Amino acid sequence: MTTKKIPTNTITRDLCNLAAPTGNIYETVVILSKRANQIALAEKKELMKKLEDFKNDRDTMEEVFENREQIEISKYYEKQPKPGLTAISEFEAGEIYYRMAQNQDSND
Repeated sequence: MTTKKIPTNTITRDLCNLAAPTGNIYETVVILSKRANQIALAEKKELMKKLEDFKNDRDTMEEVFENREQIEISKYYEKQPKPGLTAISEFEAGEIYYRMAQNQDSND
C-alpha cells in the first residue's frame, strides 16, 4: 500500500490521465475494480480476525452489551479510505501490476 495520504472522499479525476497507462478507460476500470475487490476482501478478513476475539456464542438479541475496544476497532475501519479510492491512488502511483491477456488466433 502507499504511504502517501489517500483521500477519504471522492475527488474529481481526469479520465484521460487514468486511461493513459492502458490506453483504454474501460480496461483501467476493470483493473481498478479487481484491485478494489482485493483490498476490500483483505480488510474484511483483517476486521473479522480482530472481532473474533469478542465473539460470544451465548449472545442473544436481548443480551447485547457494548464493548469499548470493539467499538474503537469498528470506528477505525469506518474511517479508512474506501477500497476504490485506495486502488485509484495505487494505480496513479504505478504500484499496481497488471498484464493484458493475449489474444490467440485460431488461424495459426
